[in-house]
Amino acid sequence: MSNANVLFDAPGPRAKVLSRTLSVITALLVAGGLLWMFLVLNAPKESGGITLPGMFDESRWDVFADPEVWGFIWQGVLNTLRAALVASVLAVALGVVLSLLRSARNPWIRIPTAVVIEFFRGMPVLLMMLFILLVFATGDYWAVVAALAIYNGALIGEALRAGLAALPRGQREAALSLGMRQLQSKMLVEFPQAFRQMLPIIVAQLVVLLKDTSLGFIVGYPELLRTTMNNLSSFFGNRYLFPLWLITFLIYLVMNLSLSWFARWLARRGDRRYRTGAKRGGPAPEDPNQGMLLTEARAEARGTGGGPP
Repeated sequence: MSNANVLFDAPGPRAKVLSRTLSVITALLVAGGLLWMFLVLNAPKESGGITLPGMFDESRWDVFADPEVWGFIWQGVLNTLRAALVASVLAVALGVVLSLLRSARNPWIRIPTAVVIEFFRGMPVLLMMLFILLVFATGDYWAVVAALAIYNGALIGEALRAGLAALPRGQREAALSLGMRQLQSKMLVEFPQAFRQMLPIIVAQLVVLLKDTSLGFIVGYPELLRTTMNNLSSFFGNRYLFPLWLITFLIYLVMNLSLSWFARWLARRGDRRYRTGAKRGGPAPEDPNQGMLLTEARAEARGTGGGPP
């Protein structure tokens, strides 16, 4: 029995026809809904005896012919990416530290770390930004970066801790049998494997971090949303509010879908390595850390007269 049919029966001819029919109907409904939305938005509206042009009328989009407008938008994109990049690096570093402390054997380290992680996971990011801005007077940029790094670092730390807990116990036992200490085993053998397994989840969390940079709008940070929906719309007027919103939405969509595609590519790449090893009739690709342990064990066996394995 193939892996695809383990949990459910293969669809028969009627099921396939029904599935195709429902797919076509759904596609037609979605296309019809989009067409209806376009017609409604593009229809002129009466307001106070004045006829307002539709949202897709060219008079609402002529502002984008000005290169300075795109320069302002590009500056907002750069500010968004700058805050997201720095916050991502800090969040991953903080997540690594928290995962190691959270998985420590000493309860005086493990339990307080768990409390800290749960506290930051339960605190809204916007409240954290406002707290940092009001209490520490760091400025809008570092309020956004610090809040995003702390919140997402707690989530990444919990994901890495789950990755460490999911590893086979034999990994640690093999490292300890070679004379490694607990910390050495965790840093050199266990953690690299857990990080590689959790990497798609970490990248997916960084997508959330990128979207949360829009909360900088509230604390005055000139990221993309504030640049377009506040600064430019205030300068040019509400006439261009919808076009600015649509351009902002499309830019966010491109950035987030790019990161999401990268996360899916990482997951497929990891799965492909193991499927390739299985198809060749051999074991799964050997982990480099496990290979290091086997090499050291063989060297010790030869040194003690044990002969080749």
